[in-house]
Amino acid sequence: MTTALIDYGAGNLHSVHNALRAAGAVDIAITADPDVVRGAERIVLPGVGAFAACRDGLTALPGMVEALEERALRGGVPFLGICVGMQLMATTGEEMGSHAGLGWIDGTVARIPDAPGVHVPHMGWNDVIPARPHPLIEAGEAYFLHSYAFTGDDVLATTDHGGPVTAAIGRDNLIGIQFHPEKSQRYGIALLERFLAWRP
Repeated sequence: MTTALIDYGAGNLHSVHNALRAAGAVDIAITADPDVVRGAERIVLPGVGAFAACRDGLTALPGMVEALEERALRGGVPFLGICVGMQLMATTGEEMGSHAGLGWIDGTVARIPDAPGVHVPHMGWNDVIPARPHPLIEAGEAYFLHSYAFTGDDVLATTDHGGPVTAAIGRDNLIGIQFHPEKSQRYGIALLERFLAWRP
């Protein structure tokens, strides 16, 4: 079973690769090739940095967005977006202007509001609180590092940072997580194990 880990210059590929391997993945293709994505049985889109820079990096790979839409959005292949990879699933990102996302899940990624006692970026361990049942999402603690958060449809879990902040989104074969499974120790590895076994 090939897991395509998308290399578009905006992800912590080495750490995510190691976490996937620790979760039991054997055939992991770190790739910028849309044809590899079309042949994969699992797709992981990591992301670190600004929304627009990540979107630009992804769209700069000829045919990659089309391959992701063909295989994940329409083809039903299990897809996991991590951190900014999750945010890119949204309609719009508002970091340094308004930028179009992939538009797979209706919502906006905006800065976490400043409030007394609330530090931005949201950094460190925090609870993942399921909003509704999902085979991949369990209650527990995960590691977060972000200043922007998703608001919109298909929220699977939240965390508390001066109020509810989206921790996971998803529908059908698509799931996105705001936290970093590769930094979340046993909780993160267990989630990746469930992703690798997932048959949506």
